[in-house]
Amino acid sequence: MPPKKQPGSRLKTPYEQLRKAAATKGQTKQSLASVRIVFALLGVIAAVVFYRYPNILDTFASKSAAPIPSCQKYALMVDAGSTGSRIHVYRFHQCTKSDPVTLEEEELFTQTIPGLSAFADEPKKAAESLDTLMQDALQVVPKSLQKKTPIAVKATAGLRLLGEQKSEAILAAVRSHLAEYPFPVIDVSIMDGKDEGVFAWITVNFLLGNFDNHNQRHTAAVLDLGGGSTQIVFEPDRLPDGSLPELPEHDSKYVLHFDGKDYLLYQNSYLGYGLMEARKKIHKQAMVMQSEDNGHACLPRGLLWEYTKDVTEPIKFNGKGSYAECINLTDLTLNKNKHCELSPCSFNGIYQPPIAESFQHGPIYIFSYFHDRTQPLGLPATFRLPELEALTESVCSGAYLDNVTDVALKEEILDRPEWCLDLSFIYRLLSYGYEIPNDRYLTVAKKINGVETGWCLGASIAILGDSSLEHIQ
Repeated sequence: MPPKKQPGSRLKTPYEQLRKAAATKGQTKQSLASVRIVFALLGVIAAVVFYRYPNILDTFASKSAAPIPSCQKYALMVDAGSTGSRIHVYRFHQCTKSDPVTLEEEELFTQTIPGLSAFADEPKKAAESLDTLMQDALQVVPKSLQKKTPIAVKATAGLRLLGEQKSEAILAAVRSHLAEYPFPVIDVSIMDGKDEGVFAWITVNFLLGNFDNHNQRHTAAVLDLGGGSTQIVFEPDRLPDGSLPELPEHDSKYVLHFDGKDYLLYQNSYLGYGLMEARKKIHKQAMVMQSEDNGHACLPRGLLWEYTKDVTEPIKFNGKGSYAECINLTDLTLNKNKHCELSPCSFNGIYQPPIAESFQHGPIYIFSYFHDRTQPLGLPATFRLPELEALTESVCSGAYLDNVTDVALKEEILDRPEWCLDLSFIYRLLSYGYEIPNDRYLTVAKKINGVETGWCLGASIAILGDSSLEHIQ
């Protein structure tokens, strides 16, 4: 149907439109020429401006971006552990060093493997292994704050075990390499085992809100299990009159001045009793006690397994899957009968006030390998030691594997023949080594309120203000 004509109007044909376009063609050419001249002049002006002021775009960008609060601070902490390196990027709120620190968010947690100690004879490669972590940090920390954001690299047991010469060469290479980044380098060192445990204690209790002035809850005990060492830190119960208990003048005594308060802590770091080092000890103990068929109580029954670490010749173990005998091997490695110079002792001749007497009511938090070896197998996040014992016995006997229906979990267990060994060590470390009573609840925590547990947050809080932490033996 043809279009309906409106009163007072006339339909334009295509030919009429073409005639009109031809009539205005000359005018259009003149207009386009004028536009070209204007753009050319603008281009010349822009070129002059950029030549004289090359950073003008950054200036406009920074002004147009959302303003960063003056009290907002970042801190970078690299955990150079025995099995890998991990970086934590924290965002805090703190206006002055005397103000309390408030954690706004853990902006980044990422890791890379292997750890620095894997490059024992290649310090430069060890330093370069951190580049992936540093590039991630550059993407997270605002550019305007990068030159004000401190970074620290703290190596733990893995680097300690390399020896002074090799470890110092790696640390020197890391210091030099990090200088190429905008972040001011506060510290690159091997962390004292004492500080490792205390920083972890600060992290957990900070996240639990136990440092709040209005909070009267008992602080939590903290137990960390790394690859090369294990730490325990707790605040012994105060006396009935509220005063601090007496602790002997010993390396394990740690007086912490934090956020305006004094805390008397017991702490100890057991070098050589992290999970990876404990495996070596237990395998060596199995060699000493081996039968004619090279039986190994802590390996799955019927498994022929070749062991090559720290031995002159490979040893082919024959798995026996015996819970009772594996526990016996584990107990021997804890060296409970070693001479105790200052009693009472936990294990390996180390002084420790009994938890049953000196820490009767506070919560107990455990993490790192305590988490990684128990949670995949379904141990409750809060448990008592008899539950861990039952799980360990079930895994060692093979009964646990027989009842697994999850294909991925079954493959995980079959691919790692040391599950029985790991659980046996963890169970006996807690029950026989640290002597935690069977009726006490333990909480496995990889994160608290979405933030990783471990020592890194506590150490980051400390570097924001030198007065936050004092170590007095």
